[in-house]
Amino acid sequence: MKLLKLSFFSLLFLFVIASVLGMLLPSTVLVSRAVNVTASKDSVMHYAKDIEQWKAWIDGMEQPSVKILSSTHADLAGTKVDITGISDSTVISSWTSKKGNTQTSTIRVIGDSTQKITVVQWQFEQKLKWYPWERLGSMMNDKILGTMMEKNLNSLKSLVEKK
Repeated sequence: MKLLKLSFFSLLFLFVIASVLGMLLPSTVLVSRAVNVTASKDSVMHYAKDIEQWKAWIDGMEQPSVKILSSTHADLAGTKVDITGISDSTVISSWTSKKGNTQTSTIRVIGDSTQKITVVQWQFEQKLKWYPWERLGSMMNDKILGTMMEKNLNSLKSLVEKK
C-alpha cells in the first residue's frame, strides 16, 4: 500500500513540475524562414497563391495520399489545408491535422517592380493549449518545420529563377 501511495504522489508531483515548466513556455509558437529570390513579385505569387502550383515546389505534394480539391483546398495525407486569404503580397492558409490541431501559415512576398530582389517570408503559427506535453513538445517545432520550410523555399527560389 505504501508503494502504491508513493507511486501515485510521485507521478502527481512529476505532472505538476511538467505543468509548471510548460507554463513558462509561450502559448504561441512561431516558426519563420525567408529567402531572397531574383525574380518579380508576381512570378513568386503565381506559385504561392494556388495549391495546385505547390506541387512544383513543396516536397511531398506529388504523393498519392495528397488530394488537391481546388486551388484553395487540399488534403495532405489527412492534414486539411485551406487558403483563407490572398492579397497582392500575402497568402494565408489554415492547416488542420487529423487530431484537430490548427496552424496558420502565412507566405509574404515583399518587393516591388523597381527591385530586382523579392523576399519570400513563410511562417507557421500555432496556438498551444495548457497541456504540458504539448508545450514541451513545441520546442521541436522550429527544428522540424524550419528544416522543411528552408528546403521548400529554396525549391521555390530555384523554380522561379529558372523562368
